[in-house]
Order: sequence, then structure tokens, then C-alpha cells
Amino acid sequence: MEDHSPIVLTDEERARIGRRANQGLKRALVAQAGMAVFAVVLAGLVAGGNAALSALVGAASYFVPNALFALRLLTGTFGPMKAGPMAFFWGEAFKLGTATLILGLAAWNGEGWLVWPALLLGLLCVLKGYVLLLAFRKLP
Repeated sequence: MEDHSPIVLTDEERARIGRRANQGLKRALVAQAGMAVFAVVLAGLVAGGNAALSALVGAASYFVPNALFALRLLTGTFGPMKAGPMAFFWGEAFKLGTATLILGLAAWNGEGWLVWPALLLGLLCVLKGYVLLLAFRKLP
């Protein structure tokens, strides 16, 4: 028969887990920023200024909401308000909604300069920022 008693952590164990989670969030943001820079530079070198700007818009459409959500999670770790399941749910909804809004505004206002392949490159590079963490074995 299995023991279904709750896991009890010491304050030291809880702090160590919190530090590791915070470090993972920071690493993910740095990796995403690095991939965004890569996408912007690559698009600029291959297709020019409008492509670089499009890649920046694509990268920012996910990086900015993700960074704000990560900041909320990090401050929730250190502050009086802990980040619970509902905070995570609403944070994810915020990220998706904001990314959709930014991409929609770019499509609406970028008729003359928007380069769709570059925008998608920027977006995909930021979405796959964890690949850098995998490559350098820095996953938490």
C-alpha cells in the first residue's frame, strides 16, 4: 500500500527550490533575449532593415509579455503575495492575449514594411529560446 502523506519540506529545502526556480526563469529570459537578437541580426543581414524591424516585432510580441509574467512570478516569490495556480493561469492568458494583440496590430499597421517571414522568425526564435538552454545544458 502506498503512503499518501504530504511531503513536508524544511525552510532550507523550500528556499533552495525557490532559488532554483528563480534561476531557471532568469536563464529562460536571457536565452529568449539572445534568440531575439539572433533573429533580428539574421533578418537584417539577409533581407535588410524592414526585415530586422519585423523580426524585432515578432520577437517582442512574445518576449515582452513573457518577461512581464516572469517578473510577476519572481516578485511573487520574494514578496508577500505568492504566485498560486490562478496567478499562473491568468499570467498565461495575459501572455497569449498580449502576443495576439501585438501581432494583430503589426498586421494591421505594417502593410508597407512588414516582412512576414522575418516576423515569424523572430517569434519562433523567442518561443524556442529554451533550445539554447538545452544546447548549453543549463535547464533547471
